[in-house]
Amino acid sequence: MKLIDRIYWFGQASVKIETNGSIIYFDPYKIKSKDKADVVFITHSHFDHLSMDDLKKVADSQTPVVAPSDCLGKLKDAGYTNITEVAPGGTGSVLNFYYEAVPAYNVVKTKFHPKSNNWVGYVVEVEGRKIYLAGDTERIPEMKTIACDIALLPLGQTFTMNRVEDAVEAAKDVKATIVIPIHYGLYEGTKADAIRFKDLLKGKAEVVLK
Repeated sequence: MKLIDRIYWFGQASVKIETNGSIIYFDPYKIKSKDKADVVFITHSHFDHLSMDDLKKVADSQTPVVAPSDCLGKLKDAGYTNITEVAPGGTGSVLNFYYEAVPAYNVVKTKFHPKSNNWVGYVVEVEGRKIYLAGDTERIPEMKTIACDIALLPLGQTFTMNRVEDAVEAAKDVKATIVIPIHYGLYEGTKADAIRFKDLLKGKAEVVLK
């Protein structure tokens, strides 16, 4: 099965990747059944990204969790002990998965995701390919410094991107060959936006709707 077929989206930025017998989760949310993550990456502390109820469904107290500083209190209070703190620009490796924490913030709607909060997205190397999960962000200048094979980008318009066209330009900024739109259909954005996103990137990148 191709890597792209082993990437699952549950809503918002909740994503699961199956790779070589390991399971990676990002921002587990709306998880319907118990699972066993080998590592969990958290982008920021909002309830739909750091959901303690959902995290318990996929991770136990020893599961490696990578998260920014304002998530640490809740994680420690819940008994998680294998926590790595990250900030934008931070790099590391967990279970042989190399990762980079990259900036994620709003330029216009700054009250939702201020740059000063040091919240993040991630670029994680999986099977020799770089996967970029953007986190909750607008199109930001730092995206031009990111290079990835697969990008998972929010479509937004309420809390993240301002326009579908911004997500399109972000896909071009990070030079993705495959793009998966996320963060739509629940609190912002629609399926129609995802279809429009795919149409606008036709001939520039393969868009996979999950």
